[in-house]
Amino acid sequence: MPPLKRCIPHVFLAPLLALFVSLFAGCGQAPLHRQEAFVFGTRVEVQIAGLDEARARPAATAVLQEFDRLHRSYHAWQPSELSTLNETIAAGKAQTVTPEMATLLADAQRLAALGEGLFDPGIGGLIRLWGFHADEFHAALPDPEALAAWRAARPGIADLRLDGARVASSNRALAIDFGGYLKGVALDRAAQLLRDQGVANALINIGGNVMALGTKNGEPWRIGIQHPRQPGPLATLTLADGEAVGTSGDYQRYFELDGRRYCHLIDPRSAEPVAHTQSLSVLVTPRAAAGTLSDAASKPLFIAGADWPRLAAVQGVTHVLRIAADGRVQVTAALYRRLQFPDGVPAALEILP
Repeated sequence: MPPLKRCIPHVFLAPLLALFVSLFAGCGQAPLHRQEAFVFGTRVEVQIAGLDEARARPAATAVLQEFDRLHRSYHAWQPSELSTLNETIAAGKAQTVTPEMATLLADAQRLAALGEGLFDPGIGGLIRLWGFHADEFHAALPDPEALAAWRAARPGIADLRLDGARVASSNRALAIDFGGYLKGVALDRAAQLLRDQGVANALINIGGNVMALGTKNGEPWRIGIQHPRQPGPLATLTLADGEAVGTSGDYQRYFELDGRRYCHLIDPRSAEPVAHTQSLSVLVTPRAAAGTLSDAASKPLFIAGADWPRLAAVQGVTHVLRIAADGRVQVTAALYRRLQFPDGVPAALEILP
C-alpha cells in the first residue's frame, strides 16, 4: 500500500478550496490588523483595514469565536448537535432541533435542489465510507458491501422531513454533513458581525473561501487562485465590496492508491470520488448570502464536469474557472476579463460565454 497523502496543507495554501490570499501592500503605513486561528480543520484569517488595534481586535475576535461555535455545533464526526441528529435519524426517530439548525437544513435543501442534487449535504454516510470523516486519511477503498448498501438506500437531504424545528427521515441511511456548505455560511456571518461593529474594510479567509468588504486602505483586496498541481497562483484577481470566492479542488483532501487519486468530492450519482476535474473556482458578485453560494455552488459545478456551464447558469453564477483532469483550463468570459496570469495565459485555455 502506498504512503498516505497528508491532508495538512502548507500554511500559505488554502485547504479544500484552493485559494490563498496575496498580501499585497496598499499603503504600507495604514493600519492593517490580522488575526488567525485553526477552525473547520483549516487555517482561517481575518484582516481588517483602516482601524486602530483597539477597534479592530475585538471585532476580529468576535468573528473567530463565531467560527469556533459553528465548527463545534455542526461537526460531522465528533460529538455535536449535528452528530446527535444523525444518530437520531439512524435510529428511525424524530428530533426537535434549534431554530438555527432548522434554518440551515432548509437552506441546504434549497441549495441542493438548485445544484440538481450534485451538492448534497445528505451523503455524510458516503463520505464516511470513503474515509473522509477523519483528520488524516487512510489509503483504502470502502467495503464493497457497505458501498452497495449505500447505493441501494441512496439517501439525500431531500429525504429529510422538516416540520418547523421537528426533523425526521424515513431513510435511516441519511446522514447530514455540512462540510461543503458551512464555510460559506460562516463567511456571511463574519461579514455581518464585522459590519455590525462598524468594520467596513476587511478580508475574511476560511481556508480559501474568501469574502471582501470594502478595500485594503483604498486599494482593492487581491487574492490568488491556487494552481492545483504547481506551487503558487494560476491567476490573481481583485475583489469588490461584498464579493466572495470559493474553490473546490482534488489536491488537499485526498489519498492515492494504485496510482489513482481519490478526492473527498464525491458524485452522489456514482458514489465515487470525482476524477475528471482538478479544480473549480467561482466568484459570486455582491448579493444576499454571497458567501454561502460561493461555497455551495463550487461543489455541483466541480462534480458536473463538462456540463458545468449549464448548471452555472441555473445557479446564477457567471464567473467560473475550471481546470480539467488533463490540465485544460476553461473560464467564463466574465471572469477572464478580471484575471491576471502571473506566469502567462495558459496555452490550453478556453474562454466560454
